[in-house]
Amino acid sequence: MKTTTFGLILFSVTLSALAQVSFKLGVSGRTGQTVPDGQSLLASFLAMATPGVIGGLVLYGFGTLLWLQVLARTSLSQAYPFVGLGFVLTSLFGVFLFGETVTPLRGSGILLVTMGIYAIARS
Repeated sequence: MKTTTFGLILFSVTLSALAQVSFKLGVSGRTGQTVPDGQSLLASFLAMATPGVIGGLVLYGFGTLLWLQVLARTSLSQAYPFVGLGFVLTSLFGVFLFGETVTPLRGSGILLVTMGIYAIARS
């Protein structure tokens, strides 16, 4: 895989992870509090019209455009496993931006995903 293609993959996956952060900020703010279960449908739609949610959609849009370039340059079976990096990045963003905890089991899963991506990248 060429370095430019690998760079596009990393940038696309990073944009997707940042979109998740933006979505979280848009629906729950920096505190990370979730919306109550009994909230009305109208209130849920209004929460989706926040700048954070809209910004997340824009980030996903740009990430998708980059991903299309990746797919034009390399095989799907080699490119798609890198999407798993989104799990790793999103978990790290959750820890550092929202104070979320990573349990040993979750940390082990993140390590397994990372090792799998490394193995695919080397093939």
